[in-house]
Amino acid sequence: MRDIKERVRDKNPKIRNPATRLPKELVRSAVLEAKEKPRELHEKSSGQSDSLIQYGTEKIESVQYRAASVAGRTIGKTTYRGGKKLAGVTYRKIKERKNRQEEAKAAEEAMEQGAETGKKLIKLKPEQAALAKENGKRQVKAAPRVVKVSGLSQEKIKTQASMQKQQMEKSLQAMQKARAAQMARKSAQASAESGKAVLQVTGKGSKLSVQGITAAIQKGVVALEKMGKWIAAGGSAFLLVFILIVGIIAGAAFSSNSESSESLSEEVLAYTSVIQQYASQYGIPEYVSAIQAIMMQESGGRGTDPMQCSESPYNTRFPHTPGSITDPDYSIEVGVQTFADCIRQAGCSSPQDLDKLKLAWQGYNYGNGYIGWALQRGGYTEANALQFSQEQAASHGWSSYGDPQYVPHVMRYYSGGSLFAGLFGNQQIVSVAMGQLGNSGGQKFWSWYGFDSRVEWCACFVSWCADQSGLIASGNVPKFSLCSDGVSWFQGKNKWQSGGTTPTAGMIIFFDWDHDGTSDHVGIVEKCEGGRVYTIEGNSSDQVRQRNYAVDYSSIMGYGVIN
Repeated sequence: MRDIKERVRDKNPKIRNPATRLPKELVRSAVLEAKEKPRELHEKSSGQSDSLIQYGTEKIESVQYRAASVAGRTIGKTTYRGGKKLAGVTYRKIKERKNRQEEAKAAEEAMEQGAETGKKLIKLKPEQAALAKENGKRQVKAAPRVVKVSGLSQEKIKTQASMQKQQMEKSLQAMQKARAAQMARKSAQASAESGKAVLQVTGKGSKLSVQGITAAIQKGVVALEKMGKWIAAGGSAFLLVFILIVGIIAGAAFSSNSESSESLSEEVLAYTSVIQQYASQYGIPEYVSAIQAIMMQESGGRGTDPMQCSESPYNTRFPHTPGSITDPDYSIEVGVQTFADCIRQAGCSSPQDLDKLKLAWQGYNYGNGYIGWALQRGGYTEANALQFSQEQAASHGWSSYGDPQYVPHVMRYYSGGSLFAGLFGNQQIVSVAMGQLGNSGGQKFWSWYGFDSRVEWCACFVSWCADQSGLIASGNVPKFSLCSDGVSWFQGKNKWQSGGTTPTAGMIIFFDWDHDGTSDHVGIVEKCEGGRVYTIEGNSSDQVRQRNYAVDYSSIMGYGVIN
């Protein structure tokens, strides 16, 4: 070893001190590495105990000879060529490692700073964070060694940081969508309670009525049905989802009742928040639309007593004479409290419980005495509402008592019922027809149609029920006074189902008593069970009555399909 070094010095004096020809960073690295290497390991490998200076010197010589061998130049018996070039490459590698370590330290400091300021930054796993912290501590001592012992490359850190950033962005987007959905639900609920229009077109503020939504849905269904093969291949599932989604939107719209046969006035809508407040206070928050319909019928929202409830026993501030209340807010409180009592006495379970809701409405007009009286007679009917009015007027010596037509009047401003009532009309038209059972003479139906005197009014009755359900406005049922006109319309629209088939609730049933091919009578299908068709018919012995027939009854000419 010493002979080789002496010959190298003799031939080339410039390399007598090889350390002067190497980059300072490489020398520093080698010395630090020598200090860190355990002496025991060196003793095992060399078989003797050397000093740190000797060990460092030999490491320098080893680096020199290795560089000379790669460069192709000769030092004594050793080739030496391009040592500077190799040293430069080594130096650049060291610098690159140092830069990566500095970047890792900067990321760690940024993460710590973000935690202090309350910002949610990228989080590393505990073991990764510990290693990154250790890297920051060790880079001052021996930068090249840090990369070897860290176990976590800068590339991995960047990859994980990128993935975590993407996850954070996705989470943020999901939170934004959830918030938007929540706001949409609140908006829909507010719209439903306030009775405002169903949908607003963004940027235009235009509104769609109930009938408009129904027509739009039906057009969409027709368009999907025209796709035929696509629906058969799986489009029916999409169609079902489509109907459900629109049904939910329309359900909120129908619960708002802002667009029924007649719209709520701006004055009534202005009291929405007050109605909501007292409806919640008295335990009937879901009946806001029913209360709005009452106010619309009582006053249209005008005057100092918009609920017309001064004669209610819950009025303790003003005289019990008509219109004595002079505080609109107090009028609403008393009116809501009174109606809440009617709801409880009628046993109404929900706004969709129309039979009991009608009983509560009529009780609001007559006073609670009517509710108990009507329950003993099977509940509300228009006929017993008239009977009660006549009996009360006679007993008090008055010319009239209350409004026997109060329920139909209130229902002009209410399109409640089931979630899809009004949307598809089947259950709604049945509910409306059921509310007319017992009506005799049909004057309200034929006069509504426009006749000055009595006519055979079975078709007028069906048309009136269809109109109350929004089916005429939506184009699902025609307004007709002749049974034959109704048959022609349904057949011309390809919405005809022949007699002998099984109908569904809400269909329009046509009869041909003398089998001459011309319809003589019409009614509404209530249901079909056990091979029998149950109907509600106007002008059946000059009354609104329930009937039933065998499905294959020969006089059933056919059915008009309303959907």
